[in-house]
Amino acid sequence: DYFRGHLPTAHHINFDTLRGTDNGVPVQYLPSDLTKPLLLRAGATAGRTHLIYATGEALPNDEILSASMVAFVLEKYGIDDIRIVDGGLPAWKAAGLKTTQDYYGNPAGRLPETGKPSIALTVDEVIKNKGKEGYVLVDARPLNEFQGKDDIWLRKGHIPGAISFHWARLMDKDNTHKFKPFEQVKAELEAAGITPDKEIMCYCGTSREGSLLRFYLKHVAKYPKVRLYEGAWKEYVWLKDKSLPAEEGGKPAGVK
Repeated sequence: DYFRGHLPTAHHINFDTLRGTDNGVPVQYLPSDLTKPLLLRAGATAGRTHLIYATGEALPNDEILSASMVAFVLEKYGIDDIRIVDGGLPAWKAAGLKTTQDYYGNPAGRLPETGKPSIALTVDEVIKNKGKEGYVLVDARPLNEFQGKDDIWLRKGHIPGAISFHWARLMDKDNTHKFKPFEQVKAELEAAGITPDKEIMCYCGTSREGSLLRFYLKHVAKYPKVRLYEGAWKEYVWLKDKSLPAEEGGKPAGVK
């Protein structure tokens, strides 16, 4: 899609290059020695504003998840000013703005010496804190996956104690690259128990959907304490000889 047309001066980075197999678990976030060179080749530079968007012509689609995943990785490695283009490429074109097929090569990026690794959660942190007062564990997958009605995963269901809040509830139904204003979803989030006084622990299947939920809560809603369980459900179901507890069933949080 980059070749068909992109925003002027946009550099290309494939989100899947930031993930790989780790200890047998597929699509895990890569370690820093592999991730940093990829970000630098894409021009990631401290002190600059980074505008991120994803392609996807036929709406609705879930390509926004690629943008939020890249945004998470940039933030983790110390880039402070990260913004997702609201509406994405579809809105850009609808506004009559120009695109180009020109390439923009690999500039020499510069990352901070220290990043923000604490925005990522480990499975041990999730297990330790889920259910505690002041913490909320939120599953951003579709409800059928949360309930265990889909065979996509090695094991069915969700992490016990998690609530279901599908990421698409935060997005415009006609353009899933466009965020709903916080005022439109504030009551829905509060009804679900997702409030800014708590530490929100986000997860999903492979950490794409969870990255979107985290981005919205942190950067749109301005919640102060929002973290992402990077390993996600794909890791959780495999650990400790597949013995970690799982639950099936449940309803979407905040919906009567």
